[in-house]
Amino acid sequence: MTTASESAATDRSRPPAGADAAPPPSPPPGTAPLRVLLRYARPHRAVLFATLLLVLAASAAGLVQPLVAQHVLEGLSDSRGVLGPVLLLAALVVVGAGLTGLQSWWQQRTSERVVRQIRRDLVFRLVRLRVPELDRRPPGDLIARVTSDSALVQNAATEGLVMVANGVLSILGAVILMGVVHLGLLAVTAGVLLAVALVMVLILPRIREAVARGQESVGAVGAALDRTLGAARTVKANGAERRETALAGEAIEGAYRAGLLGARYVAMVKVLSGVSIQAAFLAVLGVGGALVASGELEAAALIAFLLYVFYLASPIGSLVAGLSMLQQGLGAVGRIEQVKHMPVEDDVDIPDRPAGPRGPGAPPVEFREVRFSYPDRGPALRGISYTVPGGTQTALVGLSGAGKTTMFALLQRFHEPAAGQILIDGVDIATLPRAEVRRRIAYVEQESPVMAGTIEDNLRYAATDASPEDIAEVLRLTRLDTLIDRLPDGLRTEVGNRGVTLSGGERQRLAIARALLRRPEVLLLDEATAQLDASNERALRDAVDQAARRCTVILIAHRLSTVTEADQIVVLEHGLVRAAGTHRELVEADVLYRELASSQMLVSASSTGVGQSGDIGESGDIGASGDIGELAEAPR
Repeated sequence: MTTASESAATDRSRPPAGADAAPPPSPPPGTAPLRVLLRYARPHRAVLFATLLLVLAASAAGLVQPLVAQHVLEGLSDSRGVLGPVLLLAALVVVGAGLTGLQSWWQQRTSERVVRQIRRDLVFRLVRLRVPELDRRPPGDLIARVTSDSALVQNAATEGLVMVANGVLSILGAVILMGVVHLGLLAVTAGVLLAVALVMVLILPRIREAVARGQESVGAVGAALDRTLGAARTVKANGAERRETALAGEAIEGAYRAGLLGARYVAMVKVLSGVSIQAAFLAVLGVGGALVASGELEAAALIAFLLYVFYLASPIGSLVAGLSMLQQGLGAVGRIEQVKHMPVEDDVDIPDRPAGPRGPGAPPVEFREVRFSYPDRGPALRGISYTVPGGTQTALVGLSGAGKTTMFALLQRFHEPAAGQILIDGVDIATLPRAEVRRRIAYVEQESPVMAGTIEDNLRYAATDASPEDIAEVLRLTRLDTLIDRLPDGLRTEVGNRGVTLSGGERQRLAIARALLRRPEVLLLDEATAQLDASNERALRDAVDQAARRCTVILIAHRLSTVTEADQIVVLEHGLVRAAGTHRELVEADVLYRELASSQMLVSASSTGVGQSGDIGESGDIGASGDIGELAEAPR
């Protein structure tokens, strides 16, 4: 029995009702995108600072060059020797180029390290996202955040920051030296540049908005392709290539329009950058020419000042490019931060721990007044209670939408119940880490998914230390041994993307073999024999019978022929337990089960009043095929 204190602890550990429906939490208020961007750069601040020093050193070499050139000109006019200044000028050019090359290498290496860490963090979280979050987000969009968005943040967090810092400091240095040459000309230059800067301030934020829209569209393209390629055979079988191309084309068109908008703003910024230098040059040339004509300024000083104006083109270009890059990165930061705030399963990486003392044999499984609802839908489970004795087989039957697969999802903590408890061996699974719960359970899904790789990779997916003898045994039990013997590469045969080279029955048998190889305490089978012929179905039933000797088996079946020998059959209807017992007991005691059995010719139709077609009418809506899921109320 569970004590009151244990129940209280369970309630505290479980999310509140409807937690699955809650949207992902938004970033903390006041967390500016720029602050987030700086956080990505912070671990590399030492290298970035050294890179900035190299950039400034190269810029300093460039700043000195106009002054040296002025001395060369003055020396030529005074007939003095200019060899020293010329050699110094040449040395400054070579040193500046060398420093620029070294700085570029350091910057690119740091940039790659930043994006590597961003992608590692994103992949770590995406793989651990909670199932409800994965259910409502297109995989292609999530993938785009790892591949496309991270590249924009990579450039902004390293090269963009360095370019902005370099541009600002270089411009300040140039302004100081220009003031040394002539304050009046500096005032003229500053007036022109400030006027252009005001216009840029209005344009730069629009780049961020355009990039954010563009990245959303790129994610939509990925989602459309994932939808199409993930069901390629369905698309081709239905002749839907043109429709799918059109759907993806709409997303591509959206990305194109957003990209053009961003490019338009970037082009405007570059035009303004170039115009600012040209306008400053013409203004200085006009004012400075008048000063030279009046004798208030020497020609050599005017030439040196004009060289500084031309020098400003580089740091201004660096500043503008860096600001544009920052705006692009800030547009992508939001999408990456969304992933950082999506709920994850934070207890799947802890080391396995003993489950505590328990009785001998396989553990019992118990549902106690379990309630659950999917977002925006009615209740899926309305207070389910039943017990599966350890080391036995229990079959769950009922119309589609009765809650069978939902119970499997709750048992593995893919979702959390709104109320009630689920116990394995007397322990509420809500008090156990998900890693521990799933370590004890093996699950064969209805779709029997197979991972890309070899047959052996799939078998060892959850049992990496399985011995060759163990593998041979499960292959024999699932009758895959004859298939392996026929294949030239045996276990090393590639199964293709999602097991496309295998038949449906072979995928099911491979999934069952993979589950049996884990030697679980609880084995969950969701329509695990639906695609098998009668001979292989019989063999798999024998394999399940053997597995039940060392584990507890819970299976879902629409074909009642697969469960008539189960120790217990639980009949579900509208999220409630309608009846429970053996096949014989239920045929005698429960009308719905008797009708289901009759529709599949397991009992005489005359004993139920069911017509020859097998139709149950209003009570069950089962067609002549006898497939209980034919008229599903819901996809679960």
